[in-house]
Amino acid sequence: MKRAPLPHRAWIALGSNLGTREKALASAVAALRKEPALRVMRVSNWIATAPVGGPPGQPRYLNGAAALQTSLTAQELLALLLRIEKELGRDRSSTERNLPRQIDLDVLLYDDAVINEPDLTVPHPRMHEREFVLLPLADIAPNLVHPVLKKTIAELLAALPQ
Repeated sequence: MKRAPLPHRAWIALGSNLGTREKALASAVAALRKEPALRVMRVSNWIATAPVGGPPGQPRYLNGAAALQTSLTAQELLALLLRIEKELGRDRSSTERNLPRQIDLDVLLYDDAVINEPDLTVPHPRMHEREFVLLPLADIAPNLVHPVLKKTIAELLAALPQ
């Protein structure tokens, strides 16, 4: 039986700087692939990056991006990503930001939607400032247009300070 088309497109960021980073990212992608309400269309190459913010001396990150098709709403997608993070060992008990983490999954874009809710902001509010987000996203979707800034991912990446 042919699967029904999945009506929404979403792009997520993946990152890890604790434990076996590549294994954590691969496990997150595998968990996404098991979800019947979504299809992983593309996954970027992994890139190693220095941590941004947080306590000094953290290990380097391994970052990537994935393009998804899904029947989930943006809120349901966020809930799924949070569930996968928890299953893979992410501890969100601290209120301190930018702590080292086993896995980090963020919704970057969801269709052309602009969402401002207490627990979800789309487009991701700092994605256009972060090379560790734009570089892997440009690997899989360089011509994707940011719905607020009206620039492609490639243009946003090129505009970052060197």
